[in-house]
Amino acid sequence: MIVASPEPASGRACTVTRVTSIRDVYVQTAHSAGRLLRAPAVAARWDAPSALAEFSVRGLAGHLAWQVLSVPRVLAEPTAGEPPIGLLDHYGNVKWLGADVNDDVNVDIRAGGERVAADGAADLAERVDAAARELPAILAAEPADRVVTLPWTGWSLRLDDFLVTRLMEIAVHSDDLAVSVGVSAPELAPAALDPVLALLSRLAVRRHGQASVLRALSRAERAPATIAAI
Repeated sequence: MIVASPEPASGRACTVTRVTSIRDVYVQTAHSAGRLLRAPAVAARWDAPSALAEFSVRGLAGHLAWQVLSVPRVLAEPTAGEPPIGLLDHYGNVKWLGADVNDDVNVDIRAGGERVAADGAADLAERVDAAARELPAILAAEPADRVVTLPWTGWSLRLDDFLVTRLMEIAVHSDDLAVSVGVSAPELAPAALDPVLALLSRLAVRRHGQASVLRALSRAERAPATIAAI
């Protein structure tokens, strides 16, 4: 989207500022995930354990890839016709948040990653790249107020809120995968990092309280042991 500032009284040309939408930011970040999945180190350690408990590298790679591959699939699903819930309400409802690594929900998530990655590293990276190439046209065709229903939860979100959830997953799991295979984590563009940090901060405040988060960010001498959001 292009926003032009008002023309000043002097009559000089106005300043033009580009405002990047969350949809554009998501597409850029999806390409970042594809580049990481193509790293030779991912294929080299495909069957090794990852940095996440009980996740193999291939399962983690599949879970990262799903954050891109799931978007066209969700858009193709019929909506439930119910009002969307808010972003924080979404995280208040999900079963995996705070669950033990061996709880059924996390076992199912790991199994899903293995299924997505079943045909190998090269196939997975190609599928993610193909989806990322198609996403600009797919997302541009959706109205600003588009609502999607998540088939794995049964509730609905605004499309742009859903994309924020995928951005957060890509950011976090790109770091997980990079650490697992010994490469540098991708650097997110500020326009991608800002909504991720805003979401994680809000989740951390809800989980630990405002004072704990403020102290962790500003007062090392009073900082709690953790303010992990998820």
